[in-house]
Amino acid sequence: MLDWFHLTMRLTVLQQCARGLPVRPDYPPWDGRSLADSIERIKHHLWHGDTASALEAVDTLAAWLDGWDDDADGMITIQPGSAAAATMGRYVHDLSSYIDHNSGSIINYGERYRQCERMSTSFVESTVKYVVSKRMVKKQQMQWTPKGAHLLLQVRTQVLNGDWEATVRGWYGGFRSEPMRAPALPVSG
Repeated sequence: MLDWFHLTMRLTVLQQCARGLPVRPDYPPWDGRSLADSIERIKHHLWHGDTASALEAVDTLAAWLDGWDDDADGMITIQPGSAAAATMGRYVHDLSSYIDHNSGSIINYGERYRQCERMSTSFVESTVKYVVSKRMVKKQQMQWTPKGAHLLLQVRTQVLNGDWEATVRGWYGGFRSEPMRAPALPVSG
């Protein structure tokens, strides 16, 4: 599950960039929506886990920022470029890639919110940062290297997921045999 916080941080950057764009004569760009409304539409799609519609809205925004548009006669015109539009275009492209690569982890946050379920992994991230940073500081007797910390976290994750024993068994064929299960005791009635 992708933390909602990570998505909203990217959308907040877009909203701030949109405020810095100059007003243009062909504004708003499409469907009578303002730029802020278009970003809110992307946010709405993501909140409901609709990554396909969110990507469509992002692509529409990216096309408009890239400088191509139809005028009133249906002719394609080049929009006057600006540094702010180019910067926002890069952020929009990054958001598109981010959504595309993480679409499997984007859930219906609205449904989880209504069901009073977690939609944030901040408590896990906070714990990991605390544990890792405690060992990475130089004043500790035992200090981890970045590589060592990374490897330890991989092992710890496999232990918590129950995959560690199978991984070790794959490396070392003679590792302890599969644990025997106790036979079920007959229930007397």
